[in-house]
Amino acid sequence: MTLSPHILATIGNTPLIELRKIVRPGGACILAKLEGANPTGSMKDRMALSMIEAARKDGRLKPGGKVVEFTGGSTGTSLAMVCAVKGHPLSIVTSNAASLEKRNHMQALGAQMTVLHTEGGKLNPNLFKRMKETTQNLVAETGAFWTDQFNNPDQATGYGSLAEEIWEQTGGRVDVFVHVVGTCGSLRGVSSTLRQRDSSVQVVAVEPEESPVLSGGKAGSHRIEGVGTGTIPPLWDRSLVDAIERVSVAEAEEMARRLAREEGLFVGTSSGANVVEAIRMAGTLGPNKTVVTILVDNGLKYLSTALFN
Repeated sequence: MTLSPHILATIGNTPLIELRKIVRPGGACILAKLEGANPTGSMKDRMALSMIEAARKDGRLKPGGKVVEFTGGSTGTSLAMVCAVKGHPLSIVTSNAASLEKRNHMQALGAQMTVLHTEGGKLNPNLFKRMKETTQNLVAETGAFWTDQFNNPDQATGYGSLAEEIWEQTGGRVDVFVHVVGTCGSLRGVSSTLRQRDSSVQVVAVEPEESPVLSGGKAGSHRIEGVGTGTIPPLWDRSLVDAIERVSVAEAEEMARRLAREEGLFVGTSSGANVVEAIRMAGTLGPNKTVVTILVDNGLKYLSTALFN
């Protein structure tokens, strides 16, 4: 009999799927990492475990100590799972821009919730500022350990394993890696590790067309949860990428719906954005090349949103 010691041991080793029906003829092969197969249905399980384990190891987080974070949803859900297993009370600051499913999931896993309101349930720079200030106040009041995902390099470390899995599953055949930017932890962790394997790997960053700050545009409101905060993430480094491309909310949502209908892959809007750009790159490269991207999370997180409702 082979048993896993606990749910955290099942994080990672997710499938790599070849997209077959939505691809354009004559283009490069597109491979997508199915991160919705992680325990909470998101790639953020990797970074949540990495941040908590690193803080416990170096003493920033004591046994039974309180944890706090502000989040659009998936990071909070992953932290709630990790903290439940490791015995840490968790306070989450989020907003109605996060789907109801994500908020309910965090609460079900034991997180204490502070939910802020934003007009139309859209992400924007002011919401990001308000959530950060609320979190800072909680830290001052309670002395909790703030995982501080936007500044915490430990989360990038957690994505090194994702890159190693991609390298092994592709047999070292990665020409282009495409990924949307949120905290930039996953882009940093995966791109740097892939380039250690092969310095010629091209990396393309994706951001919402409605808030294209990485490519020099103005911050704006949009509906792609978890990305495009309207500010430059502290972990961002332009040398990490070869190109920055924009994908609109409408394009990302339609691609997520197509992935469900045509490929049977049930994912969220940021995954749709990744695939939109992966298809563009595949058309540019032509055959006998490989584009790898990430299906960030599971579509069950978005059933009540405009994406599927």
